[in-house]
Amino acid sequence: MSQLSSTPLGPLGQISIGDRAAKTLTTELARHAGPKTAMLVGAGADSLVLAEALDALLPGDRLTVVAADNTVADQIATMGSFVRERVRVVSDLGEAEPAELVIVAEPVVGSGEETRNTVDLLSKVVAPGGMLVIAAVALPGLSGGATDELDRIAARQGVGSDLVLRNTPPVRIHRLRFSEADPAMAEKLSPPYRPSSVPLFGSMNIDSNGVAAAGIALGAAALLRLIRPRSRAWMIPALAAAPVAAFFRDPEREIPADPNVVVAASDGKVLSVEHVVDERFDDEELVRIAVFLSVLDVHVNRAPVAGKVIDYFVEDGGYAAAMKPEAEHNVAAYTVLETATHGKVVVAQRTGLLARRIVHRAPIGALLARGERFGLIRFGSRTDVYLRADMAEAIVAPGDWVVGGSTVIARWR
Repeated sequence: MSQLSSTPLGPLGQISIGDRAAKTLTTELARHAGPKTAMLVGAGADSLVLAEALDALLPGDRLTVVAADNTVADQIATMGSFVRERVRVVSDLGEAEPAELVIVAEPVVGSGEETRNTVDLLSKVVAPGGMLVIAAVALPGLSGGATDELDRIAARQGVGSDLVLRNTPPVRIHRLRFSEADPAMAEKLSPPYRPSSVPLFGSMNIDSNGVAAAGIALGAAALLRLIRPRSRAWMIPALAAAPVAAFFRDPEREIPADPNVVVAASDGKVLSVEHVVDERFDDEELVRIAVFLSVLDVHVNRAPVAGKVIDYFVEDGGYAAAMKPEAEHNVAAYTVLETATHGKVVVAQRTGLLARRIVHRAPIGALLARGERFGLIRFGSRTDVYLRADMAEAIVAPGDWVVGGSTVIARWR
């Protein structure tokens, strides 16, 4: 079995799981309304992951801690009855019952074979439809093969991952499923914490793409200042850094709690609401709601409904201006969601005249909550939401302005 963070990593010393990584490891636990069963493997008494897991407990939840030392049971014994009644501490994985969510408290290191054995062992205590959350060091060559092996496993069983750069060293956290999840489980979820959204101030965040773009602009300014000290050309990329970062702004949104509504997949202006038949999705008639995003709109895309990603594909095409009818034939990425009771819902992320890059973060098998972030389109674009016409009634009209994740664009009949 792979070793955990007590193994030294050369000049970096031992792995340290900080606040951001701990919050990311437990985000699936925190966003599940429950009741649920969870297991935390390899946590010590001072583990930040253990603290986050305890904070996430709700009435009806059950948490089993496979402790890294004997002090964990003593610590739990000193806590209030709410925690004591819901947490069981064991010393060995063989004493634990299968759980819907299994979290490994420390990143794995060791050889590829050891990592495969670790994942295989842990998969046996994941309940049907459940998830294993496990991390590895994100820097190559420092974990003895564990990082590469976990990446290979995630290519088959992965339903999402997060890179946590603000950790020592940086870690990548994988979410793995070994059996199919019920789409109805998505209705119990709220949008998760994601380290790809960097807090700025208040409820405003910047997507990590914006941080990288602003960094590139500032780096270019510094380079120009160095090689051409008498020129003011460096001011152009320096002044561009702020508006470029602002384009990638990612504000928190209030998501409607009503399960009978469909929310906008993006900010922008409603271009059209029309009935179509598209053989790629269903033989039934569909209602398609198209929204145009200008360069001034928030470009983060959100799931219009709670559901399971069952397909994702990209179709080639042109780059017509997104507000024109011919934009229907632009390059587009299609995310197909299976809902519990309303069939398939499709979101199309379409490129535009300036938009040439679609970012997608919801692999097949992922469960998305209503209003959850799943991608973005860079620099002006369009999103289309397809719903079964016999099940949904659009309540927006061309010309309406909508807010992604918050504005109700349709209701289920």
